[in-house]
Amino acid sequence: MATPLITRQGYEKLQQELDRLWRVERPEVTKLVTWAASLGDRSENADYQYNKKRLREIDRRVRYLQKRLDTLKVVDYHPDQEGRVFFGAWVEIENDDGEKKRFRIAGYDEIFDRKDYISVDSPMARALLKKQVDDDAVVKTEAGTFTWYINAIEYQK
Repeated sequence: MATPLITRQGYEKLQQELDRLWRVERPEVTKLVTWAASLGDRSENADYQYNKKRLREIDRRVRYLQKRLDTLKVVDYHPDQEGRVFFGAWVEIENDDGEKKRFRIAGYDEIFDRKDYISVDSPMARALLKKQVDDDAVVKTEAGTFTWYINAIEYQK
């Protein structure tokens, strides 16, 4: 199970998605279902079937978001975090080959559609937590063991 942590920005984004689904998309799709149902035979009506399916998808996502938002714990920046890697940090790392990566350690619900976010539950994040600049982090994965060096740590304030 994913750790139920989320950044303030991630929480607000999920709330906006829930609001958009409930107040904008669902009423529009409901109107389309009603209109398509009024045309007659629903079994051969593609508009009805498609929009009914879309309505189920919206309802499923709304239920998920409502439950998930209730269980998530928002983690805000605190000045004591400076200089060390904690939840919400932007971290720049480098390996012996000179390959650099920059990403933010975030909650599970925030990493989708973002190439620059990693889950706090990932092996990389676990290896980096509580480290400082110039520390090395040994990351153990199924593909092997890798060493990364921390170049920079930043927080959104």
